[in-house]
Order: sequence, then C-alpha cells, then structure tokens
Amino acid sequence: MLFTTNWLTTVFTDCSGDQGNEKEIKSVTIDSRQKSEDALFIPIIGENFDGHDFVEQAYQNGAIAILWDRKRKLPEQLTSKVYVYYVDDTTSALQELASCYRDKVNPIVIGVTGSNGKTTTKDIVASIAKQKYRTHYTNGNFNNEIGLPLTVLAMEANTEVLVLEMGMSSFGEIELLSKLAKPDYAIITNIGESHIEFLGSREGIAKAKLEITSGLSKNGKLIVDGDEPLLASVHHEDHVVTAGFESTNDFVISSIEINRRETTFVGSDGNTYSIPLLGNHHAKNASYGIVIGALLGISFDQIQAAFHGLTLTGMRFELLTGRHGVSIINDAYNASPTSMKAAIQVVNQIPDFKEKVLVLGDIYELGSESKSMHEAVAEVIDNSITALFTVGEDSKVISDVVQLKYPMLVVAHFHQKEDVLEALQPYLKQDALLLFKASRGMKLESLIEAIKAN
Repeated sequence: MLFTTNWLTTVFTDCSGDQGNEKEIKSVTIDSRQKSEDALFIPIIGENFDGHDFVEQAYQNGAIAILWDRKRKLPEQLTSKVYVYYVDDTTSALQELASCYRDKVNPIVIGVTGSNGKTTTKDIVASIAKQKYRTHYTNGNFNNEIGLPLTVLAMEANTEVLVLEMGMSSFGEIELLSKLAKPDYAIITNIGESHIEFLGSREGIAKAKLEITSGLSKNGKLIVDGDEPLLASVHHEDHVVTAGFESTNDFVISSIEINRRETTFVGSDGNTYSIPLLGNHHAKNASYGIVIGALLGISFDQIQAAFHGLTLTGMRFELLTGRHGVSIINDAYNASPTSMKAAIQVVNQIPDFKEKVLVLGDIYELGSESKSMHEAVAEVIDNSITALFTVGEDSKVISDVVQLKYPMLVVAHFHQKEDVLEALQPYLKQDALLLFKASRGMKLESLIEAIKAN
C-alpha cells in the first residue's frame, strides 16, 4: 500500500465517491493500458493525446480512484464506481501529490543531475545506499517533470533512501524537480554541452544544473565536480563537497589503472577502489557515490561490495561480446562532445586489443556550434585507433579531420547506418574492440544487435 483514499482527501479536498469506505491505493499510473490493482489513475494531457479519454479503460484495468480535470465532464457510468479527486491541472496535481507523498514517507533524498554520467552515477549511488538502507531509485531515465513524480509515487511506504535523477533541457526544469523532491544531498556530475542549443552556453548549462540547490534541505550537502571551473563559484561554500582529480578537491582520485574489465583507483581516504566500469570519468562518477556513502555512514567494505554488484541502466558503456568473440562497448544511449571524447579516450587506454574500431554518430542539440564541437571530438582520435566509421550528417566532420591528420587509418563516412555493417565485417574477431557512440536519435544499438553473439 502507498496510501489510502482518505489520505488523498487531505491533498485534494474537492472529491466524490464513498469516502466513508476507505480503500488502499497500491499504485499510481498514467497508463490506462497498464494492469494495476487498486490504482490511482492520473490522466495526463499531452500535445497529441488526452488521458481523460481513456479513463474507462483505466477502470477496467484496476483503477479505483482518479484525478480529474474539473473543466471536463466525468463519464456518468463512472461516478458511482471510482473515487474522483477534482483538480485544475492533472500534471501539476501529479507533482503536488508526489511532493506530499515524499513528505509523508520522509526518506533521505539524493538528487543527481549533470550533463553526462547522471544515470550511471544514480545507479552507483543507489547500489551503495542499498547496502545499508531500504532504497528506491529512478528506473531507467524517468527524470523529467512527469517521470520524477512517478518515481516518487512508486516508492514503498517504508523507503529509507530515495535516489532521484533530474534531467532538463531548459531553464527552470531542475528548479521544479528540486523543489518537489527536496533533496538532502544533491550531486552535479559535470557540465558538458548537452542542450546547449537551448541554454546558449556552457555557462548557461552550469546555471541550470545549479538549480538543483533550489529545494536542498537547510543542512543539505551539494557534491560537485571539483575540476570544473564553471562550478568554482560554489566550491568553497560550507555545504559543498568537491570530488575529482585535482589535489584541491575534498575527495581526490589518483593512481588510476584501466584493464579490459575494470578501473581501479585510490581515494584520498586511503582506500583502493575497483569498479566494473572503464575510464577516468567513471572513476569520478564512483567518487560521488563514495562521498555519499561516507555521509550516510556506509563502510568501505560495503561500498566495494556495491561496486562489485553494480547493475547499470542499459546502453551506458555496456561491455558485450559479438560474433566471433569481438568485444563491443555499447555506449549508444546518448552522447555529447564531452562524453564521446571520454569514451574514445577509454578505448585508447584499454590494453591487449590488436584492433580498435570507433563507430560514431551525430551529436544532436548543439545548434550553431555543431560543426566546431564535432571537430573537437577528432582531437582525441590518434593512430592507436585502427578504423573510424562515422554515421549521419554532422559527424562527417570527425572523419574528415581524422583522415587528413592520419591518412593511413581506415576512415569512412556513411549517411545510412546500415551501410556500416559491411565495413565492420573484417573486425569481427576476438582481438578487436568496437565502440558505438551517438545521440539517442541515431539508435546505433540496431547495429550492435546485428553483430552480437547469438
């Protein structure tokens, strides 16, 4: 049980139904097709749909209560069947309900945002918190104005720690989520270029990410990338903990070693950590989790156990085996110039592969800076790479620059991603490593599916 119909009346006082007959609400849904026993259905209005049109289906699938836009007429056949709570706007009501439920359960709340690495960091933090506390966390990337409230409303009533990923594409969105979630701890993983088309500059992105402090509790802590100059304005504030590679950080990462399956590093707490992720950037993501773990009283042994048992959301530097034993890095979920360069640098560092192949697609939402930012990706590609294949439109700049710089490399650009498959055939073998990286809209995972081991 999440809450009862009677408790709902304390949030939404304009209601109908047999309120004298209290019922338990076991789940909250916005999908009328979902089978949900004793559910509260919230009909969201989108650009091309209106959930109010499907309320009968929601009832048939187990909804016993609904939120309802009071400007609309409720179907008469439902007036005596469900508990109805009338609101001015169902999306705003979803957010209000989530905020009230968050206060009712009153867990320790950890908010995670950043241009890159926020989903991985969320997974790391949740894995660490689970070592000691009953923990609920964002599923996938349910991190926007609808996904985050649904995440809150999916936590069990005995939850002790709630880990919430917070995404955005414009100003004000993180502020809304932070004020809803009221985090006790907030993490900003880094400042990259994602959504620069809408936010104007990296300075604008930093300002938007810092909105996560809008709802931070009075004695809350903000954990940030201490190597990022655009966050320097908060580095020395009393409630801020910095983590990174520079010696001025509160938590310093050093002695990094990368092999085929893991990254090890030493923390300034004197401990050596091992994570089943590859790259310096993942060591930094792990450091945020280590800082949170220390603040929550979680021991080194528990943190290391969390790293060993880490389960990540899919397509984020996922190591796979393909046909004929080829090694594949599936990092196809999304991309920014910063994250693409980081992924390439990891490939450069991984030892023991005779051939290394990059399959890179377009990076979206870069606006007028798209060409220069794609060119910047080429800066980290050198002749330790065997072949480079780019796919799409703007990514052609990468292959053009690399071909001029390293004429002996195998370099080709393709407008249709399916055409890459033939070019990959000579590299499907045991001593080769393939990296796939692009923005979400490129859907490079379809290429991975075509060459994965059966």
